[in-house]
Parts: sequence; structure tokens; C-alpha cells
Amino acid sequence: MAEIKIAKVEQRQTKIRNVPVAVTPEGFWCCPSPVAFQKTLKSHNSLTKHKQSSPPQPPKPEKKPSSTTIRSVIASDETQQNLGSSDTVHSIAVPATVQERPQRQKVETLPRKVAIEFGEPGSSDAKVILVGKQGFCVKLSVHKKVLVDHSCFFAKKLSEKDSVFACLEIESCEDAEIYVETIGLMYCKDMKQRLMKQNVSRVLRVLKVAELLGFSSCIQSCLDYLEAVPWVGEEEEEKVISSILRLKTEGVGVTPVLKRVASSAVDPPKETLSRIIELVLRSKEEKSRREMKAIVLKLLREQNGANVADNFNETIYSSCQNCLDSVLSLFKQASEGEKPETDTKQIAVEADNLTWLLDVLAERQAAEEFSITWANQKELALLHEKLPLMSRYHISRVTSRLFIGIGRGELLPSKDTRLLLLTTWLQPLFNDYNWLQHGCRSFDGKLVEEGIGRTILTLPLEDQQSILLSWLGSFLNGGDGCPNLQRAFEVWWRRSFIRPYSDRQANGSCQTDSTSKE
Repeated sequence: MAEIKIAKVEQRQTKIRNVPVAVTPEGFWCCPSPVAFQKTLKSHNSLTKHKQSSPPQPPKPEKKPSSTTIRSVIASDETQQNLGSSDTVHSIAVPATVQERPQRQKVETLPRKVAIEFGEPGSSDAKVILVGKQGFCVKLSVHKKVLVDHSCFFAKKLSEKDSVFACLEIESCEDAEIYVETIGLMYCKDMKQRLMKQNVSRVLRVLKVAELLGFSSCIQSCLDYLEAVPWVGEEEEEKVISSILRLKTEGVGVTPVLKRVASSAVDPPKETLSRIIELVLRSKEEKSRREMKAIVLKLLREQNGANVADNFNETIYSSCQNCLDSVLSLFKQASEGEKPETDTKQIAVEADNLTWLLDVLAERQAAEEFSITWANQKELALLHEKLPLMSRYHISRVTSRLFIGIGRGELLPSKDTRLLLLTTWLQPLFNDYNWLQHGCRSFDGKLVEEGIGRTILTLPLEDQQSILLSWLGSFLNGGDGCPNLQRAFEVWWRRSFIRPYSDRQANGSCQTDSTSKE
């Protein structure tokens, strides 16, 4: 076993800490324990914190890599592979902070330094000195052959030296711990086994240093690790993708990693989206169907139309038409007394499917055509009167959702469509309202009443009067079993009796005339 000597080089204050480490046959300790660095840095920072302080710099936010950028990287990487690129060693940009040891004062002579030594100087023929912030120093006794075989950067620097014992120094080293670990990986025969013990964040740090050192085999091992390991959470995924996109080393394949999050296709295929919709609609398990509807709607809402095929609305409308045809067929069967219990359950499923599809269309601001289709379902509305309440009331959820959408401004059908919708489906909704309140857990009566009232108030005043007087008769006879449209009734009353618009217009013209006379 060898020792790590952590010493503060001022006399009469020297402290030595002995930490057992594992040493390779060549005499270099393969990969240091992160605990040793953390303890040393903490103790050193506590000593120098009151003497050296600087205002913290706010971290720069990383740009979220777009799928277009990722796809371009995949495409360029695949193009290079198709061209049959040979195993050429590409040069790595040398950091400007790297200088030779003779160009600066010896580390041992500088005041208040904390130094860690790795390896056995007796068996090495080179030394790498990493100078971190606040004078923190790491000295590595290494072997030139190992550095040259694994690192383009070290190979270039050592080729410039003629002495038998080489010494390199890297200044302002931001991540000395990872530099030591990356150099230690040059002595490992199986880097994959070593990386398996690390987390994603640490491997990304190793990947960054490996690129600076031109350590291509380590870069590839890190990429293999990132391709296979799960990424936990969106934040970690963004860190991985950002790090991969910043790689400038040529000859390494980043495509396997990026293919996890992006396809080379320009847009998701319409067939895939259609298949998802079809699977959700035809599910036989109620709980799973309900959960997947919520998930798909949430994802479409987050996506907000981006990267969704333009003709996706056609798929939704096709599914809507299929559901409408099924509902009409079920209503006909139920009106003839065939399998009433089975028809009731299936009607409820199809009504729920239609409501969900309407939610999807409203999110995509494409529900106007559905409102026209639903307003023209006169045959379905006539059959609605012939069915028992228990069998039919679910279909009024579709009408309720349309009124809510119009009240919120999610869809803007024409005046004729709004009037036809109210004429065809408002009375059936009145008849089913009591059952909707007690039979549907997701039914929000206040929201529906507000949507109906706002829809009525968008019509001409004569149509408002006709519909609200009809509602008044139903409300006075039905009580709580009928929607409460009193707020809409008050607005109509003020518009009609308290200060009609014609009177206001007349008053305005009179004021204009008097002003002109003056």
C-alpha cells in the first residue's frame, strides 16, 4: 500500500494525512478516492476562506438542445460513418493554461500551498502537476509511455521535451480531482468496469477532461456508458445531451446516445399517432383507458402542436366520425330494445371517447369543425328522446364540453352554428342535467352553466330572449334539476329593459346635435 501525503508547506505548520490507496504494478495509483479530495479541499477552504474571497459568479444557463440540432448531429455522424472514415488520430486543442514547469516558480516555494502526491517517484519517468484554485496542488508521478499511448495532448507536449525526466504543469485546473481520475484511467485495462461504479454526473465530468486530453478510448467508454445507463429526470437528460452536443472530437460515435432522444425523421409519423389514438379508444379496461387519456392529453398540451404532423387533425376527426357512427348505431339498437344493458355501457364509453377527442381538438385549436358536425346531429337528438335517462345522459357530456369551450373562447364557431347547437342540444341537456350532476364524477355544473350562459349571450338579442324564456319555463318547473342561468338572464334583462342599446344610441346622437349647435 502507498500513501497520499497532504502537506501544507509552511514550516512549523506542516500536517500529514495518511490515506491507504491501491497502486498499479507500475507504481501509479489507478483512480483516487473522491473522499480524499473532498476532505482535503474542505479543510483547505476553511483555512483560506477568511483571507481569499471573491463574489460568486452566477452560473450561465445552458440552452436546451433542440431536436433539430440533435438530428443534424446524428445525420452528420452517420454520413461520416458511411464515408468509411479511417482511425485517424485527430489533434486536440491545447489549453492555453498549460505551461512547462520552468516557466513559473516552484510549487514547493510558494506560500500556503496544499499538495497531494500520487504514485511512486522512484518508478516513474514523468511528473504532471495540476495547480487548482487557491493554490491547491496535485503532483502525479507517472510514465511517459502510458501518457503518450493514450493522450494526444500529452504526446504532443512530451515530444517537445528532450530531457529524460519530463515535467508538465497545468494551471488553473478547475476539476483537479477528475483530471487525476482520468489520468488514472490510462492505467486501467477495463475502463467500463471502473465507470460502472460512477454516476452520470461524474462520468460527464470525466468525458469533458478526456476530450481536453485527447483520451479517445476514455471518450468512447464514457459514450458507451451514457448510451446504456438510464438517465433519471429531465435535468439529467438535458445535461447529457448538452455535453454530447458540445463534443468536438472527431472519430467518436455520438449517434447511439442521441438516438435515445431523437430520430433522424423530420416529424413523428402520422401512423404512430393514429395507432396511439386507436389503442386508447378501443381499450376494454376502464382504469387504464382513463389514465392513458390523461397522459396523452397532457403530453399534447405540453407539446403545443410542435413536431406533430400537420394532418394529425384529420386522424382525430376520423376517430370522431367513427365514434359518432357507433353512438348512432347504439341509439338505434337501444330504441328497439336490443341488449339495453350492453348498449348503455357502450354508449357511456363512446361518449367519453368523444369528449376526450374534443379535448384534444380544443387544445390544438381545431374544434370548430366538430361543433358543426355535432350541431347537425338531428337524427341522434330525435333518438335521444326515445331512450331512458340512464342510457342516454352520457351523450350530453359532449354538448356540455362544447358549451364550455365556446364560453372559454377555445373554439369560435359561427353565429349560425352556435344557434343551431343551442336549438338542437340545449333541451336534451336540460332533460339530462340532474343525472349528469349525480352520475358523472367529472361533471362541473358551475362551469357548464357559465359556458351555456356565455354561449347564449353571443347571439342576437332576439335569439337570447327566445332561448332564455324557454330556459325560464324549464327552470321554474325543474329547480335544481335544470342549469342555473340566472346570470345570463340578468345580462339579457339589462340589455333589453334597463338601458337598451337603441336608447343609448339615440342619446348619443342627441348629445352630438346639441354640441354642434353650441
